[in-house]
Amino acid sequence: MTSSTLDFATTLHVRDHCLCLAAQRAARALARRFDIALRPVGLTNGQFSLLMSLNRPEPPTLGSVASLLAMDRTTLTAALKPLEREGLVATTADPKDRRSRLLQLTDAGRQRLGAALPIWRETHRLVDEAFEPDEGKALRQSLNKIG
Repeated sequence: MTSSTLDFATTLHVRDHCLCLAAQRAARALARRFDIALRPVGLTNGQFSLLMSLNRPEPPTLGSVASLLAMDRTTLTAALKPLEREGLVATTADPKDRRSRLLQLTDAGRQRLGAALPIWRETHRLVDEAFEPDEGKALRQSLNKIG
């Protein structure tokens, strides 16, 4: 591609057709909305999702949580550190495989997650109201096809 074909019309075309850009913009807008809503309980939307992913009958491995959240292990480990410092998450070695780490909500983590859940539900209800009936469900299904 020469600089003569890289004109402003191309920029507008990418802006109006790029699914990645549209998804990034929507994700940032949603993240800001949930970050603001969850601020009173001291969580970000990413921390809420991470804590919720640990709300299981058995402690999951670091790898399975990273996969669920579509994060690499290094990014997940960095995201866990402040939650561990606050006493919301505990990390232990897997007794079946000492090389693997298990992640578990602490009682404080469950309490914080419990306090955040009604805020998440109300914020989500307000987001869903912006859509026509079943439009939000269709959007989630479409996004899940990608990830």
